[in-house]
Amino acid sequence: MSKLKIVLAALIFMLPIIQYGQHTDQINSNRPGETMSAFAVGKSVIQVETGIYGIQENHRLLEYDAKGFGLDLTLRYGVLLERLELIADLQYQNANFTTPFSSVKKSALKQTVFGAKYLVYDPFKNYEKNINIYSWKANHSFNWHQLIPAVSVFAGANLSFSDNPYYFNPKGDISPKAMLITQNHLGDGTWVFVTNIIADYIGTEYPSYGYVLTLTKGFNDKWSGFVENQGFKSDFYSDAIIRGGAAYLLNKDMQIDASISTNFKDTPTVLYGGVGFSWRYDANYKEVRMSIDSGDNSKSKAEKKAEKKNKKRKDQIESTQ
Repeated sequence: MSKLKIVLAALIFMLPIIQYGQHTDQINSNRPGETMSAFAVGKSVIQVETGIYGIQENHRLLEYDAKGFGLDLTLRYGVLLERLELIADLQYQNANFTTPFSSVKKSALKQTVFGAKYLVYDPFKNYEKNINIYSWKANHSFNWHQLIPAVSVFAGANLSFSDNPYYFNPKGDISPKAMLITQNHLGDGTWVFVTNIIADYIGTEYPSYGYVLTLTKGFNDKWSGFVENQGFKSDFYSDAIIRGGAAYLLNKDMQIDASISTNFKDTPTVLYGGVGFSWRYDANYKEVRMSIDSGDNSKSKAEKKAEKKNKKRKDQIESTQ
């Protein structure tokens, strides 16, 4: 393992000191990590997450070097329900693969995924933390409720076109993709832990199964950081990647980011570095509120029934006088 990778790995695992703020009134981007968050963007909200990255690979056995760049684009749209989100995830890559005897250029859409995500369970719904005004210890003790994650599911399809140099089937095809997503808000809420369990290229000759684990923490209202571990396995290609980076909130609807990724094997070695931008349009969003009127509507059915019974009894007494 090269000294560069050892230093890089050490730096990445030190990154939790950079934090990642989670606020409902600010943009919540999946960038610059690879995990998909459990929560949707909100009904009628449009979100664009895009970036550019450089890539360097070296394969010890096949004796090739690869250098190039890529473009990421994710479109997210909240539709019909607060919990539902439509997603388009595209990745274009252009790279030169050089061996001692040849040079090949690969340029194509490496990933084209369309799908939808639905929030199955929200642990914060109808939950309110009780404040004990008599006990500092009770208010600062460990909150077991934070161990209950939000849970979402994703279902979609991979589209691969014919003669795609990054795909194992030269004819191209369409294959399902499914994902289980969990998200925990830990500590004071600035720590967020997200997991993705993924089944990809289902039904093809090379199905892929993997995971992504991401830990983020907010440093302040503007800066954020993350560390991530991604692994996937198939008969076509398997790898384990560590990733880290930071993001800066320009305003409540815009974010810029930077990240770096590497692995620990030499078939091939992988080194990525990229920058990105996220933007949210929520002018058409209407906040969901419970309609609670003053007066009788704020009372329980039992209270209303008791009042009605007392009034009836009072009327009967008054009628006999």
